Amino acid sequence: MNRQDFMRASLLGVGGLLTPAAFDLLRPIESSPVPARIGRDEIAHVRAAATLFSRWDHTYGGGFVRDAVVTQLRWSARLLQAGASQRERFELHEAVGHLGHVTGFMAFDAYAFHDAERIFKFALACAEASGNWHLRAKVLSSMARLAIWRGHADAGMALTDLALMRTDRLHATEQAMLLTARARALAKLGRTQETLRVVGAADEAFARANPAENPPWMAYYDAAQHAGDTGHALFDLDVRGYPTEASRRLATAVAGHTAPFARSRTISRIKLASLTMATDDPREAVAIGTYALDTAGRLRSRRMADDLRELHRYARPHAMIPEVVELRHRLATLVE
Repeated sequence: MNRQDFMRASLLGVGGLLTPAAFDLLRPIESSPVPARIGRDEIAHVRAAATLFSRWDHTYGGGFVRDAVVTQLRWSARLLQAGASQRERFELHEAVGHLGHVTGFMAFDAYAFHDAERIFKFALACAEASGNWHLRAKVLSSMARLAIWRGHADAGMALTDLALMRTDRLHATEQAMLLTARARALAKLGRTQETLRVVGAADEAFARANPAENPPWMAYYDAAQHAGDTGHALFDLDVRGYPTEASRRLATAVAGHTAPFARSRTISRIKLASLTMATDDPREAVAIGTYALDTAGRLRSRRMADDLRELHRYARPHAMIPEVVELRHRLATLVE
């Protein structure tokens, strides 16, 4: 047997690896064993996984590695049944809760809404078991955003109110995050003056923020994120005919987001294009939207895809402008 025949036999043939039967080679894969007792190393591993997957989510969206993070969460959850000291058990619940939040938000971004709701509830249970009010606030904030995104603004407000019941236990950055979520809900409900008041309160809270005191899962909430979140809330007022500074805030977010936060930057840019298309210069909106499309193809985010559809709708009244026609064609191609 010559070398080529040997390699073909060893690898079952290139075509063989692509047959349905070949996929049986991956089933079942034995799960990694869970130690009888956990310590600092296992807690550090779970924390590292949460940080890694969170970075991936911010940069590429929730659609790429969701299965991988779910598998990691299931294995990490099994650690909760292992022996540990009381202190380590609290820290493990916190670490697993953080990973659960990352997993839930990936599901939200991928529009696996039922999965997101269940995983967020698990993450919330972990946060409460750990006694960590900061993680609890983060999970409740994301649960509120999910509810608001799905059209349940009242439920979203109730979740933010639940998190804000003990503001004395929360850092200023966390208060700002929760208030911006509440402002989004109020804007969806058409409560203009309350929206403006809560955005102002969020700005005041963020002005007091000290990044050094924030837990790891709040590292993303910088000036760009705050500008984008408040800009998204004010967007709904602008498109209903009540002028605000939404455009300035969204532009600040676009300029401030760095490469690791590509999804947030792209979503804010799309939202800015939609706002400009709806209330200002359609040709300027085309320029903004075209730039957003150049980066959108590298992301896997159903939330972003819905924002692109929204831009397509806002562009419809200007369909006689050649540049708008071309943009709508590109949008239709990308989100069909």
